[in-house]
Amino acid sequence: MANKKQSGFGKWASSRKGQQVIICAAFAIIPLLLLLVFTYIPFGEMVKFSFYKMKYTTPVEKREFVGLANYIDVFTRKDCFGALKLSLYYIVGALVQLVLALFLATLLSFKVKGGNLFKGFIFFPYLISGIAVGFIFKFFFTRGFVFDSILQLCGFSLDNLPYWLKDQSVNNWTLVSTSVWRYLGQMMVLFIGAIMSVDAELYEAAELDGANKFQQFKYIILPSIKTIVTLNVILAITGSLSAFEQPFVITTGANGTGTYFIIMNKIAHTSQKVGLASAMAVVLLLIILICALRFRSCSLSTSSRIQAQMMRVIRQKKLRKKQERDTKKYVKQMAASAKGASNMARGKTDVPGIAPIKEKNEPLDIM
Repeated sequence: MANKKQSGFGKWASSRKGQQVIICAAFAIIPLLLLLVFTYIPFGEMVKFSFYKMKYTTPVEKREFVGLANYIDVFTRKDCFGALKLSLYYIVGALVQLVLALFLATLLSFKVKGGNLFKGFIFFPYLISGIAVGFIFKFFFTRGFVFDSILQLCGFSLDNLPYWLKDQSVNNWTLVSTSVWRYLGQMMVLFIGAIMSVDAELYEAAELDGANKFQQFKYIILPSIKTIVTLNVILAITGSLSAFEQPFVITTGANGTGTYFIIMNKIAHTSQKVGLASAMAVVLLLIILICALRFRSCSLSTSSRIQAQMMRVIRQKKLRKKQERDTKKYVKQMAASAKGASNMARGKTDVPGIAPIKEKNEPLDIM
């Protein structure tokens, strides 16, 4: 029996279907194993650490279980949860970036002179390392350097200009502008790919229906790219809540620019409070998940309404075309009938075998 089973398995393994299953399993098990070892197991350990008061060097038996105390500290300490307020700056910047990227993508999706060159210029900053971008703008906004020199050439006095990286009324907006500059190209390219996949017949139908460019954008482009819009908004929210590279490299979190990630990094690696830092990471993950799911539900309901309006417009257009065709057909039939009646009245007919009607003073041809 064992030989029969073995021979049956060997026969299945040597078959085409068996080889496909074995190859797919072999290729899938390696990335799944790596994902498990380097993502899910460390995440589970981080969640476990969030319930302990410990350092990196604390032995396992000396770790103190504190329950939800670390999570309470996250919401009560000003330097922890208060750092999330800075994320509002980055969220506003992300919304501006989203609108600007969608506007540029809509223009560049159609034939524009020099469009490919402009796409390259806008997308290039995304290819630069975030650390390099930080150093570039650190010198760009330093007092008396590039940006101040440009403003002086435009007529501004250096004494009237703020310290772009020290003045707390403008330094966070300065850091937000660097993020917008870097990630605008990525978002624009995603929008361009989605817009170019829209069926061109929809634009033609809308133009025949008398729709202007804004109506085409509202009822055709937006419903067609709703998935990419949702993806970009989720990425924007995630990036805003986890901003780290620019503020860390440019200001190191000084002068009120310490984002949630910078504070978490200091607590974890400087203060060695691993439990509190782990709790901060779990709280941030929950906030991102809630925001993403909430926006996705809202976007689905909104996009369904817009799509329903678009389908209603298309149905009305089809009905109008049908009515126009029926009207033209009826007009042609009436014109043909009128022409036939006019010919009969003149004594002319096109029916074979029937002689045309002669006038009264003309003799009839009976032969």
